[in-house]
Amino acid sequence: MVTMIGRLRRGRRLLPGWPGALLMVWMSAPAWAATAFTLEHRETQFDVYRLEKGEEQALRLFWKRPNGTPYASLYALRQDLEARGEHLEFAVNGGIYSREMAPLGLYIQDGETLVPLNRGGGGGNFFLKPNGIFFITDQGAQVVPADTYQPAGRVLQAIQSGPMLVIKGELHPRFIPDYESRYVRNGVGVDRAGRVVFAISDGEVNFHDFGTLFRDRLDCPNALYLDGQISGMYLPELHHYALWAWRPLVAIIGLVRPAGK
Repeated sequence: MVTMIGRLRRGRRLLPGWPGALLMVWMSAPAWAATAFTLEHRETQFDVYRLEKGEEQALRLFWKRPNGTPYASLYALRQDLEARGEHLEFAVNGGIYSREMAPLGLYIQDGETLVPLNRGGGGGNFFLKPNGIFFITDQGAQVVPADTYQPAGRVLQAIQSGPMLVIKGELHPRFIPDYESRYVRNGVGVDRAGRVVFAISDGEVNFHDFGTLFRDRLDCPNALYLDGQISGMYLPELHHYALWAWRPLVAIIGLVRPAGK
């Protein structure tokens, strides 16, 4: 069963190709057309936030405050934004980081490259090649394998993580259907309509099943794993607050709007 909160739509309808009814709840004076919903896939619940085309331009990356100190939590980020007259609409922890508490791969924030592209090798999920990059230009958002990253035009925001979950409609070649490595996981994809889609599991899931969520249910031909054990999402519509984490966060992806709008 799928429960959906749609911000710009009224009434109920069935979405073709999806099981069950989608309950659409209209909200007055909406800020975004983005849609938040929960679905069940392979006996696991997932919470999903799908932006409409163009709304990716309001996505921003956060790591450190202007004074150089890290935010480290969604709570600290939200407090800082509110002090500057901005409102955090949605947020999720970003890609994998190093022992030095820095992004492990490419990190571009507001057009400035703070960490270069990492083409190296090693152990752990980040180096389960191909890994990939989620990036935003003024033309839209993309998820691509790191070895094919050649953006046309100025990149506004970018983060490298790994592994890729879906590559041109195919699952990562090293995913095993019944693999026992299961954790809470979050990721990002871009669907065939060019919309950015974020998802987080409510329970433990392996890479194979998480990849099929993006490929088969969210219609994303390309999707990227962001993180596992410390995964958190700020999405009040679905009662996700995750303002505190048991370990500090490094990169944070957030949707921000001016307060009061």
